Amino acid sequence: MDEKTARLAGQLKSNPAMLKALMQSRDGQTLMQMLTQNDQGAGLQKAVQSAAKGDTTAMVQMVNQIMQSPGGAELVERINKAVQK
Repeated sequence: MDEKTARLAGQLKSNPAMLKALMQSRDGQTLMQMLTQNDQGAGLQKAVQSAAKGDTTAMVQMVNQIMQSPGGAELVERINKAVQK
C-alpha cells in the first residue's frame, strides 16, 4: 500500500462520518464491488476481522490487487481526492 492509501485508511478509521459518506458514494460502491466480486465478500470479511485485531496484511493485499486492476488505481486516486476535500 502506498503512502497516500495508508493515509486515506487512517483518515477513514478516525472519521466514521467520512467513511459512511464514502461508502454511499458511487466510487465507494464501485470499490466494494471490486473488493467482493471474487468471493461474495468472504475475503473482505476475513481481512476486516484481521485488521480489527491489528493484522492488516490481508487488507493491504486486497488494496494492492485493486491498484493493479484496470481502473483500480484511478478509482483509489479519485477516492483519495474526494477525502482530501
